[in-house]
Amino acid sequence: MSSSRLPGKVMRVLDGKNPLIYYVIEQMKNCKKVDKIIVATSDDKEDDVIEKFVSNLGIDCFRGELNNVLDRYYKCAKKFKLSAIVRITCDNPLMDPSIVDNLVSIFEQTDNDLVVNIKERTFPHGTEVEVFSFNALEKVWKSAKLPSEQEHVTPFFYNHSEKFKIFNVKNEKNLSSFRWTVDREDDFKLVSELVKIIKKRPILMVDILETLEKNPYLKMINQNHDPLEGYKKSLADDKQFLKLT
Repeated sequence: MSSSRLPGKVMRVLDGKNPLIYYVIEQMKNCKKVDKIIVATSDDKEDDVIEKFVSNLGIDCFRGELNNVLDRYYKCAKKFKLSAIVRITCDNPLMDPSIVDNLVSIFEQTDNDLVVNIKERTFPHGTEVEVFSFNALEKVWKSAKLPSEQEHVTPFFYNHSEKFKIFNVKNEKNLSSFRWTVDREDDFKLVSELVKIIKKRPILMVDILETLEKNPYLKMINQNHDPLEGYKKSLADDKQFLKLT
């Protein structure tokens, strides 16, 4: 709830009835390769509303560190005895379940520590998936010290790629210029328009691309963004952290 760029966004009503987090959960319910959905939020009092909402949906909720999301992930995975974790952020209410299933299948069929579609971007912003083993997560949890590595969960994998087997999934066509993640007000407006126009559920990437092609004005709503804005802020925190240590 304490998102700096769009406070309270996860509980903002997206379609006149349901909040953004509802769409994240409903999209993920359509994954064939996901056994369990867990919402991992903070133990900050402001996030009580999230726990109450998801609990009413019958979804497990784990509460942990507000800023050390890596610690939250690790303790959540340990509590639920997970052998593998699919990381989906609540910035992405229109996450395509078929993309998730594809990455999980690759993870199952290989011996990679981490299977992703963001190391080299070819998928739209708003379709980010990271699948990693609990054993790899535990190594990261024990080793990561930088604020950016703790806040964003997986940077330690990429910063120390020599220690891990990482596989990046590429889309057939480079669609990285497209964006339907929700960081700011205009992002929220775009996604709100998309869920009104697209009637079928779940909403897939192909449905969104077709809608944007038929309604080119939609692409103008949120075109001026730095997709790495949040991560760059964390890197600035790293510099301060290193000065103090």
